[in-house]
Amino acid sequence: MRLSELIEGLTPAAVTGDCVVGGLSADSREVSEGDLFFAVRGDRFDGNDFIRDAVARKAGAVVSEMPMPPGVKVPYVQVRDIHAAMAVIADRFYRHPSGRLSLTGITGTNGKTTTSYILLAILAAEGVRAGLTGTIRYIVGSEELAGRFTTPEALDFQRLLSLMSDRGVTHAVAEVSSHSLSLKRVDCTDFDTAVFTNLTRDHLDFHGDMEAYYRAKQRLFLELTGRAAVVNIDDPYGRRLVEAIRDRAVHGTGLRVITYGIESRDADFRAADIDEGFDGLAFTVVHGAEQYRLSSPLLGVTNVYNILSAAGAAFAMGIGWERIAEGVSRCSGVDGRMEPVRSGLGFLAVIDYAHTPDALRRVLESLRRLTRGRIITVFGCGGDRDRGKRPLMGGIAAELSDIAIVTSDNPRTEDPMAIVNDILEGMGGAEYIVEPDRKAAIETAVRVARPGDVVLIAGKGHEDYQEIGGVRHRFSDREVLMEAISGSKTGPRRRIG
Repeated sequence: MRLSELIEGLTPAAVTGDCVVGGLSADSREVSEGDLFFAVRGDRFDGNDFIRDAVARKAGAVVSEMPMPPGVKVPYVQVRDIHAAMAVIADRFYRHPSGRLSLTGITGTNGKTTTSYILLAILAAEGVRAGLTGTIRYIVGSEELAGRFTTPEALDFQRLLSLMSDRGVTHAVAEVSSHSLSLKRVDCTDFDTAVFTNLTRDHLDFHGDMEAYYRAKQRLFLELTGRAAVVNIDDPYGRRLVEAIRDRAVHGTGLRVITYGIESRDADFRAADIDEGFDGLAFTVVHGAEQYRLSSPLLGVTNVYNILSAAGAAFAMGIGWERIAEGVSRCSGVDGRMEPVRSGLGFLAVIDYAHTPDALRRVLESLRRLTRGRIITVFGCGGDRDRGKRPLMGGIAAELSDIAIVTSDNPRTEDPMAIVNDILEGMGGAEYIVEPDRKAAIETAVRVARPGDVVLIAGKGHEDYQEIGGVRHRFSDREVLMEAISGSKTGPRRRIG
């Protein structure tokens, strides 16, 4: 496809030349001959500094928000908004792949990943070939690819959708982050169904305040042209979103709104008669005069919400309750999401990605209902992120844990002890242990645990690295936990309390 075709209607600030475009890239190190290179300004690097590198690698043309640098001899397009341009051009280059798929977008502060995996299991039970883009990995039919972002940049997102279509995938599920909506990564994408899980404090370092955060999430629904919006109305932002969608519907869209919840009796799908234990959960879905019993090996009431959201999306696709129930029962869990680890020492360990105040509270409340023993919580907060949530999470851990061990998460470029001190401001007079070394903190939790206790390792979930001083080091909560358990079986143990 020619450059002139890809930028048609974009009203660029300046255009110099034309060429045939062979591929798209925003990383000068990965440019191939004939690629269109996008010079994107990021948090750490400015793509404009690498234009000459891209040209040296035989990029066929360049797109940038900046004027053409002296000496650049390839076709050059100056645009006003490079993120918007990337979305339009990628969609055109890959021949509008979302139009060839039944695509569900899932957004919300918490629950996106688990909901997407439950929905994927339901689609498998229905017998359709499905794909996924999400936090942990990307799935294209039977192939799994490493995931870098919850929602990849527009170039990669459209490429993945195109790859799915080319390989016979008919249905796709995409986790849609607030960053991706603000940065227009999913612009030009046709979602058939959009799911809203919840909205609680997170990413305020990026959005500034909760109102801006909500409006970023709202974009997915107000621009939705597909069949249905599935919304959690136990969440106050969910109720507000439903009003906004229905107000828009009055002005000409035929979008169907499906609501769900546990507490909201007016929800289209409501969970009742919830039974939960360490072997999983079961509950009844009340849908008008009809009732359906679902059972799942997943832990905690938080997963009741995740199951409801996935079931609502499947229902919107026309999938029957027998297949929904089969898929829900088959989804055995997601790495680092309320992931139980049997210790063989009489206590249960749980690894969870909870890195927001709401997520930490919900996980701890679920575990409190399930155990008669103590809860030992290992947690920290990420560096270079919303500092306001640190004392909030400290207060929640102090309130709902019997032993709180404050440690490092991903300190990134911050001093780990400065982050710890921010957390401690919210812990008042509660008893706690400070151990900035995350490995040592997990080992301490295992040493002090006794039969009947639950050890929660919170914050990093599936991640296989820890970022310290801007450098990522190999680190897995699960691996460290298993090593600590193995060592504890042979070594001395410590009692606290």
